[in-house]
Amino acid sequence: MAGRSALAGSALGLLGGPVRAAAKERVAIAVPGPGNLLFLPITLADKIGADEAEGLDLDIRYIGGGPQAYRDMLERNSDFSAGGMAALALQKLSGKPVVCIAPMTRVPAYALLVRNSLKGKVKSISDLAGKVIGVKGHVPGGRSTSQLFTEHVLMRSGVGPDRVNYVSVGQAYDNQHAALATGTVDAIMGDEPFATRLVKQKAAYVLADYHDLETTRRMMGGLFLNGQVATREDFAKNRPDVVEKMVKTLKRTLVWIDKHSAREMVDALALPTPEEREALHEVLTLRKKVYSPDGRFSAEQLATVDHFLHATETSDAARAFSVSSIVQDRWAGKAL
Repeated sequence: MAGRSALAGSALGLLGGPVRAAAKERVAIAVPGPGNLLFLPITLADKIGADEAEGLDLDIRYIGGGPQAYRDMLERNSDFSAGGMAALALQKLSGKPVVCIAPMTRVPAYALLVRNSLKGKVKSISDLAGKVIGVKGHVPGGRSTSQLFTEHVLMRSGVGPDRVNYVSVGQAYDNQHAALATGTVDAIMGDEPFATRLVKQKAAYVLADYHDLETTRRMMGGLFLNGQVATREDFAKNRPDVVEKMVKTLKRTLVWIDKHSAREMVDALALPTPEEREALHEVLTLRKKVYSPDGRFSAEQLATVDHFLHATETSDAARAFSVSSIVQDRWAGKAL
């Protein structure tokens, strides 16, 4: 397995070449997890030394969900946070001073799982009416993107949001497994690689999958920005140098992902158990294209998030809102 120094060397050469050694600045980022496929580039940035290459020392704070990560940032416990773009928009709509600085993914990257004991009874999404669905927790000011997305797919199948009950299952694999195994929830809008492990352990089966690029375009009208990194408006204004370094770190990591195999990614992450490594390798072999190849903002993705919000939120403010208003793309750039 490659050491951090060797991996860092490969990361240095992928975006702008080697950089001179400089004093590193420690910055904190609140991230849903650990282990969530959507936010894996942040964990990987630390493992391959992409943060060091840009003069940063990442302090990754794993949190129970996107809204909680945003709250951690807004309470100034962290400088940046990762989460879903739609959930960030809800934070802005509730008056929070948030800005999006970098995209990481281009599809929802969720799997709708149903507990195994319901096999044969829940055959379609419409069969979830009256059921309990596990999503990431929410805080005052907004629901998680996993809940918003669940509401969206239910409505597309004729099930109103008020016809199901939502329960927070958090980000930990053990919690999600327990919620399914005990019957606390009937279904989960889950993340990889947890979904693959839950299916292998016969705790759940997949009812619908939202990782494929073309499926996302057919279902949502375009690619969809979900996983992204945000900061506070005042931090972006007062510390643009640090924001630039963070964005460069993410872009360097995304380019590294695009150029390396699933096996190399798993080796770099050095997960503690063979089961975790096997599940992640299986997922990445099939799903590596969920990530942006260059970390630039896409007009297609932002437009899809707008359509998504307008379909799921009924307030006049939400329907008039454009996510472009919370995007600062001067560091990440725009896709052609």
